[in-house]
Amino acid sequence: MCRWLAYTGEALQPSTLILDPQHSVVAMSLNSPLGAETVNGDGFGLGWYPDAASPQHPAVFRSIEPAWNDQNLRELSQAIRTPLFFTHVRAAAGPPIQQTNCHPFRHENWLFMHNGAISQFGLLKREMALAVDPALYPLIQGTTDTEMLFHLALTYGLMDDPVAAVGAAIRKVEEAGHAAGVQFPMQGTIAVSDGATVWAIRHSSQGRSRTLFHSNDVPTLHGMYPDAERLASFGDHAQVVVSEPLNDLPGVFLEVPESTVAVLDPDGYHHRDFLPA
Repeated sequence: MCRWLAYTGEALQPSTLILDPQHSVVAMSLNSPLGAETVNGDGFGLGWYPDAASPQHPAVFRSIEPAWNDQNLRELSQAIRTPLFFTHVRAAAGPPIQQTNCHPFRHENWLFMHNGAISQFGLLKREMALAVDPALYPLIQGTTDTEMLFHLALTYGLMDDPVAAVGAAIRKVEEAGHAAGVQFPMQGTIAVSDGATVWAIRHSSQGRSRTLFHSNDVPTLHGMYPDAERLASFGDHAQVVVSEPLNDLPGVFLEVPESTVAVLDPDGYHHRDFLPA
């Protein structure tokens, strides 16, 4: 479907993760070994918070170009420094290739992106749309299941309790899907942030979600790999959550369990159950 990465920690150039690693996000756009699709060339997006002290205004750059072929992405990701950013490469599953369908999506100080799909979204779209707050509905610009899911979560209180709100939105999808005869309506991994915390969710109705990993804490990695020069690029609070590992070093990336939310904040990371059966 897609591949995505979220970073939080000391400010750095996004290119450090988008371009430089062995299995960078741009590399994943060309060849994604753990993805449902090998190639993710139907556009990309970069969303970032310019200032950790003032996370109210994240910036977003989205393009329908393949990530590997866009010089603007290279220029931008090397020119800015940010303490928290999202990036996403898209493999379109049905909705057209257009900028408004590229992730991440933004509302006020919130960013949202998704890898996966709502099965038979066309059957469920009307039911989902009718559940969106009428004040939010005019803000939907594209045609993706992800953007609709985001606005459902906003309707259910994302800005107050993001985990509960995303859970309620997914339950609505599953309820509508089952009513329409769709056995496994929801599939995917989701990232959401308010500029201070990243919530990374792995869940599917079938219990076989797309892959998701987060990095081990940097002090632990220094102990494991004291001679790894690449670790010098990251501060002690750096944390990455990504669809698949950026390198092959054992222990650097830890898999997020099924039906789990990984919470990444200035205190580190911890896991919580998500939508237990």
